[in-house]
Amino acid sequence: MNDTHFQVNRDLWNNWTTLHTKSNSEHAHLLARLRAGQTTLDEIDLRELEDVSGKSLLHLQCHFGLDTLSWAREGAVATGVDFSEEAITQARSLNKELNLSANFICSNIYELPDVLNEQFDLIFTSAGVLPWLPDLSQWAKIVARYLKPGGTFYLRDSHPIRHILVPPRLDATGKPIEHGYFHRAEPTKVEERGSYAMPEVDTVHTAYYWTHSLGEIVTALCSAGLRLEFLHEFPKVIDNCYSYEETRPGHYELRLQHNVAIPRTFSIRATC
Repeated sequence: MNDTHFQVNRDLWNNWTTLHTKSNSEHAHLLARLRAGQTTLDEIDLRELEDVSGKSLLHLQCHFGLDTLSWAREGAVATGVDFSEEAITQARSLNKELNLSANFICSNIYELPDVLNEQFDLIFTSAGVLPWLPDLSQWAKIVARYLKPGGTFYLRDSHPIRHILVPPRLDATGKPIEHGYFHRAEPTKVEERGSYAMPEVDTVHTAYYWTHSLGEIVTALCSAGLRLEFLHEFPKVIDNCYSYEETRPGHYELRLQHNVAIPRTFSIRATC
């Protein structure tokens, strides 16, 4: 990521943090759940990571820390990392408000070795993280760098094929956002209206996205020395940006002709 892409995306996430913490967004509802003593973690994450009690956990691209703090509630010794100054400020404030003991670091993932020098039992990252990363090979090396021997890495994100099988959404200028399946060095530039959680908000900010195929993701992790335990695919979606069928409360699926479900989310667990 060059400095321009980094700065533009950081400005975007600073703005989105303000929207997500102070407005009637999906994140505001999650925040209310956290304050009520409930978890914000997805059922898939809880099922596939199992017991984290007493384990050190590094949460990459943590936004303003909802899931990091939920992992702390589950008993993990949690550290969250995000490149948005506003997000980390909010995360630290929440940590104090809820009387939890999570740690938060403001850093670009690629610069994390400059500010963090320890290893973790678990590394967790989920829900819309990979499109913000230009170089998965370097990212995977950083993941391996921070895992203890025998440690576990867990990723859950939108399936790379999701944008290929549905009509493209429009950006703030009315232009269709075309995502390819395979990675390109040059990012897709998008004028985002509002945010993914609050598309109705009348603000416009530039964003840069990168696409990564499933093969690229797996190969990057294996090349960094991680051993894949599983790759799971699910019809469930992380967000409802498109017209999906709500099969049960909070669970959306896209079905094509002949009522065939397609993968919308994937998860990976790997060890070092």
